Amino acid sequence: MDKEFSMSIDEYLPLRDVVFNTLRQGILTGELKPGERLMEIHLANRLGVSRTPIREAIRKLELEGLVTMVPRRGAEVSRISRQDLQDVLEVRRTLDMLAVGLACERMSEEDKLRLKEAKDEFEHSTKTRDATTIAQADVRFHDIILHSTCNKRLIQMVNNLAEQVYRYRLEYVKDSRNHERLINEHDQICDYIVQGNTERAQEISQIHIDNQEKNIISQLDL
Repeated sequence: MDKEFSMSIDEYLPLRDVVFNTLRQGILTGELKPGERLMEIHLANRLGVSRTPIREAIRKLELEGLVTMVPRRGAEVSRISRQDLQDVLEVRRTLDMLAVGLACERMSEEDKLRLKEAKDEFEHSTKTRDATTIAQADVRFHDIILHSTCNKRLIQMVNNLAEQVYRYRLEYVKDSRNHERLINEHDQICDYIVQGNTERAQEISQIHIDNQEKNIISQLDL
């Protein structure tokens, strides 16, 4: 386990939620590596809590697909498999194309300005070379598109997939060779949405996900 892995107490959240958020963040950022065993006693000692909130957090993480129960080994951080990657991004590709299409029709002038700002913020974030900062800037860009659709069910469906998508997003942005491509794709998506060009916006949105899938498969040798 990474020596920096620790828990930040939030006085407004129950301890079980703080433990859950801490473990989830550790998995998403790679502090807890794919395949790493999650031993309750070790984690409880490390975080200074009892085994009960650790056990509850592991169950919730298993439901999110971030933890796998392995016979005779117990809980471990879910490994990234080619099939899981393709399954998740297949769904995301479809939802993103729908969101982009609706955004072309419904995005307000205020949101168009916010989207342009988020696009520029993403480009600026790549200069930090910090994968978490870049991934969060990418989330903000896509969230503006999503919320501009004003479709509550679509927003809910995308949010349900958010943790799985974020894990792959983080892997993608770790490689700085992808940054220029991402910047260019964001530029095009933004421009076509602002123009109301649904066909081209959806086309680039699909390419955006296709490139992510191909790169991660190659990068992780899946």
